[in-house]
Amino acid sequence: MQRTGITLIILLILKLGFSQPLNHIELDTKGNEVLLGKIDKTGLTSHTFNSWFSKNYEAYLVNNAITKNLKDALKPYHIKVFLGSWCGDSKLEVPRFYKVIEAAKFPENQLEVIAVNNTKEAYKQSPNHEERGLNIHRVPTFIFYKNGKEINRIVEHPKETLERDILNIVTNNTYKPNYMTANYMDYLLNSKPIDSLKLNEANLVPRLAEFVKGSRELNTYGYSLLRSNQFEKALYVFDLNTKIFPYKYNVYDSLGEAHFEAGNNNEALKNYYKVLSLKPDDENALEMIGKMKNDR
Repeated sequence: MQRTGITLIILLILKLGFSQPLNHIELDTKGNEVLLGKIDKTGLTSHTFNSWFSKNYEAYLVNNAITKNLKDALKPYHIKVFLGSWCGDSKLEVPRFYKVIEAAKFPENQLEVIAVNNTKEAYKQSPNHEERGLNIHRVPTFIFYKNGKEINRIVEHPKETLERDILNIVTNNTYKPNYMTANYMDYLLNSKPIDSLKLNEANLVPRLAEFVKGSRELNTYGYSLLRSNQFEKALYVFDLNTKIFPYKYNVYDSLGEAHFEAGNNNEALKNYYKVLSLKPDDENALEMIGKMKNDR
């Protein structure tokens, strides 16, 4: 009976999982503190984080005329914020965001804040994976929900100001967030088979090329897929990026890395050789080619 009871407890723990404590802090490889998982303002105003949070919070001048209009308009909303305590944009925009929503008297219990990692193994991920399925490829990302449904989001930085962007979202909602190409690709990959997308590439590539913000936009999105082990989707996005930016060595480097991690060494080699054709002294490509040749 005793052994059965212990077994049941272990199974219950495994089923429920281990909850990350609020405002959990770890040290990165350089010994710097990073917040991970669910956090609140207390976490952001403690330890080394307060040096940038309080500075940027105090320096921001809120548009009180706009926040006055936000007080009632924001009430039906729930907001999720994904940030990196290691990220320059997060350090700037998150303190400003807090100052805006506090001026608008936004209820604290309708705000959820999650800190994500920046390691290779946990790229833009939190310990309990609150980011899963939400296309968090840039931070900070502020997601606005109403009646349980995402209405819109602010990605990385506002188009105008946080006040004006939020007001647009919660009133007429004509707002278009940054990195629309990555958002559109996420929609396509979650609504259509990759084979059907490949058949339409002659139309898709020029359409994406018209709106994409440089090669890093889809590259970053591709890595968010790769680090969450969505290899087929990641490979497709990286390959698509090489067709949009055929003369950028970095897109072939990313595609080569994805193929290597997926176990496709021949394809990885092809892409690293392409990197060298565009940048002959690229150290990473030379290192990866040598590694794969030695492993044969």
